[in-house]
Amino acid sequence: MEIHGLQKMTLLDFPGRVACTVFLGGCDFRCPFCHNFELVENPGPGIMTEEEFFSFLKKRRGLLDGVAVTGGEPCLRRDLPDFLSRIRDAGFPVKLDTNGAHPDVLRRVLEAGLAQYVAMDIKNSPEKYARTAGLPEMDLAPIRESVSLLMAGNTDYEFRTTVVAELHDAGDFEQIGRWIAGAKRYFLQAFTDRDSVPFEGLHAPSADQMREYLAVARRFVPAAALRGVD
Repeated sequence: MEIHGLQKMTLLDFPGRVACTVFLGGCDFRCPFCHNFELVENPGPGIMTEEEFFSFLKKRRGLLDGVAVTGGEPCLRRDLPDFLSRIRDAGFPVKLDTNGAHPDVLRRVLEAGLAQYVAMDIKNSPEKYARTAGLPEMDLAPIRESVSLLMAGNTDYEFRTTVVAELHDAGDFEQIGRWIAGAKRYFLQAFTDRDSVPFEGLHAPSADQMREYLAVARRFVPAAALRGVD
């Protein structure tokens, strides 16, 4: 496994745990609001080998109690289950981030108990999904399958939507809410502009708009909450 980034400690990426975050390069989406776009198309050479990473983990026993694996899109890597298995066998619970486009890999991870927590992006309502993912068109069947795998399974999970003023409105959250009705957790997180975001001119909705969207989502997902909104 080629590793393209490592945050050595975080209190944010793995709920309830002190974790490190591993970044894997490559993604099949081109989201215009992506914070890690440098990892998407041409991530370049990795910053460390798998063996160097596990040497790092060995030194962090007693300091870290989890590993978050993100990207890019980790499920593009066919060797992801083997990598997660090594992390688990080293004594560290795993949190996996995914766009949900690879339910075959996600299923392997879930069935083998390789992730303690999965965070899956819900980009937008179905009719706006391709545009929000930065694609001319897309088949939503794999996304729907991944949603079903998480909602029907035993692995702890969350769904989350990065909310962008130019891409989302209240009607989208009604459609998303109906789609994932009864989900265990659903977070609406406000877009934050950064230098790494590939498209200029995008903005976060106002706090009042975010609260409006949350109220719509809560009609279907009572556990929905805001993230990154004062």
